[in-house]
Amino acid sequence: MLLIRELIVIKVYLDNAATTFPKPDCVYDGMLYYMKNIGASSGRGAYSSALESSRIVYNCRKIIGEFFNFNKIENIIFTSNITTSLNILLKSIIKDNWHIITSSMEHNSVLRPLSSISKLKNVEVDIIQCSPNGIIPIEEFKKKIKNNTKLVVMSHASNIIGSIQPLEEIGRICKEKGIYFIVDSAQTAGVIPLDFSKLNCSALAFTGHKGLLGPQGTGGFIISDELNEEALPFIEGGTGSDSENIFQPTFLPDKFESGTLNTPGIAGLYYGINFIKNTGIEYIHEKEIYLFKAFLEKLMNMDFIKIYGYDKSISYVPTISIHFKDIENSVLSYILDSEFGIETRTGLHCAPLAHKTIGTFPNGTVRFSLGFFNTIEDINYTIDSLYNIWKRK
Repeated sequence: MLLIRELIVIKVYLDNAATTFPKPDCVYDGMLYYMKNIGASSGRGAYSSALESSRIVYNCRKIIGEFFNFNKIENIIFTSNITTSLNILLKSIIKDNWHIITSSMEHNSVLRPLSSISKLKNVEVDIIQCSPNGIIPIEEFKKKIKNNTKLVVMSHASNIIGSIQPLEEIGRICKEKGIYFIVDSAQTAGVIPLDFSKLNCSALAFTGHKGLLGPQGTGGFIISDELNEEALPFIEGGTGSDSENIFQPTFLPDKFESGTLNTPGIAGLYYGINFIKNTGIEYIHEKEIYLFKAFLEKLMNMDFIKIYGYDKSISYVPTISIHFKDIENSVLSYILDSEFGIETRTGLHCAPLAHKTIGTFPNGTVRFSLGFFNTIEDINYTIDSLYNIWKRK
């Protein structure tokens, strides 16, 4: 069967919530051009190649600012991924006696730093229980706010079931109460329009390799001046600036950007975002939701499949989690890949509390996450494959 699969070259990639694939050709071309023709590091010289490298980094900051409606490009910080971004934000700002609120739908990139910080510092973390559809109850959120509540950190959408949190409303409450608000946009940046101002956030963490269509090893965060005042440098070292000083610069972005940047990756990220800009994020979202609804409708007609977390009154990114009757999740995922060339993600998806929330802990689910480069043929083929697996049981 593997030989047949190789001959007919079937590959349906449905793990875009982990990493989008494929990327636009301009991403590959832009990275290759940088590696072959520029090569130097940004901020590390005044010769032409180094200056061109610095221009690439500047242009990427600029397009990110435009993309998220944020006009202080020096407050846009590059990191290696969103996990690093969240760690820097949380570990550089949280202080003793802070009360922090998050949700039960968070990824471990939020839960683990908060857990370790709570052991090292005198802080209290409240994890609000979400509905089985993954949505935080606003009234419960309001009740949890205390006089010393200083920070709220939440993901914009679930990486398991795709439900989108009402973050604009949460952001308004945080602004009224003078609470810092950090948004994890891993599942929404590049998938739906995001506006830093409308979210009323203090920081927005993003990753490059998912909806923004860039390569792995890229990401960053946008930070407000107010939250920056709370933050200490997290990683210290060479910045190419103020080199006579043995202390880390306090100005942005250098305060948070020590060491050589991943300029080839940043070049790729620029071209990924530029592709989204030229294509239109509304069109991208429209296509992905069309595929999501077509897939969901067909899955709902399969009585041997259970779908988790779906409610037609809720907005979603194109991610669906299922359980196939009488077949273990890992086995189903293996069969889909090895026999049909369909690539999915199974397990707990680095979000154990979220699986407890939707009732799938400890076994997890099989997750199908769609992207812009998927087609209706991919959906139909996947549905036919699931039927074929069921028929032979």
